[in-house]
Amino acid sequence: MDGKQLQEQYKEHISDFNGWEQKDHADEWMLFPKNVSSYLSIDETALSNGELYTIVTNKGAKGRKGAIVAMIKGTVAEDIIAVLKRIPERLRKRVQEVTMDMAANMQLAIKRCFINARRVIDRFHVQKLAYDAVQEARIKYRWEAIDQENEAITKARQTKISYIPEILDNGDTLKQLLARSRYLLFKHFSKWTVSQQQRAKLLFERYPMIKKAYDLSIKLGDIFKNCTQRDLAFTRLALWYNHVEDSGIEAFKTVARSIQTHRFSIVNFFVNRSTNASAESFNAKVKAFRATSRGVRDVKFFLFRLSKIYA
Repeated sequence: MDGKQLQEQYKEHISDFNGWEQKDHADEWMLFPKNVSSYLSIDETALSNGELYTIVTNKGAKGRKGAIVAMIKGTVAEDIIAVLKRIPERLRKRVQEVTMDMAANMQLAIKRCFINARRVIDRFHVQKLAYDAVQEARIKYRWEAIDQENEAITKARQTKISYIPEILDNGDTLKQLLARSRYLLFKHFSKWTVSQQQRAKLLFERYPMIKKAYDLSIKLGDIFKNCTQRDLAFTRLALWYNHVEDSGIEAFKTVARSIQTHRFSIVNFFVNRSTNASAESFNAKVKAFRATSRGVRDVKFFLFRLSKIYA
């Protein structure tokens, strides 16, 4: 018997897939009310062909059996709400905290369905906005460096002389400096290697605006790292906003406005220092399971197998 035939036999005869109570609607939504706990996470993942599913997970299960509370096709708030409201109200009222990213649809769904739950925006999504703003400044200068090099090469050809780029102290050209600085700008300066320290020194001397952006991202990260109280975090964030305004960096002003908009859910992190890491970890497990299945050809059967392991 070949593998394909064995899989078909398992699906149709060995497993209880055909008698599964959620089979008729599994590709649209699955729900496991018994897995509701006081602490939940919500996130989205791509199942097949880029098709997104919203997943609500039970943090207490730690990514094992009992982890899946709900899986809903799509990310439309009203669709998520309609499914989650199928959970008995007495169970929904027991939920104390839900972690999530900054997606408005998820925040609305949690607000409507788990009325007693504290909504916590994951700190890493907030910090990623700041890192993206730093990288935007680096990329802007990199394109300028590429344009300048192209112009210099063109002029050298016209005058029939050899083009020799400027070589910095660490052996990089300006274009290479900007390209190779990408990873060090994601790291705290205390974790830089010797070569990264040298590269950062050269980068910041040439581009003080990148240094200003990097310093803002580090200050934001330090708030999440060092603050232990919600009220103190509010104060520190207010001071950070002032630094952003003084910097004149438009990308960071956008970051600051996003944080201001979601400030209450963001500072809720400092109550229990909860993150959405469990949801990200579970998404990785779903993707790994999908890889072992070599993709998802039968969505309902894939979800059936997933529910047997994690629900």
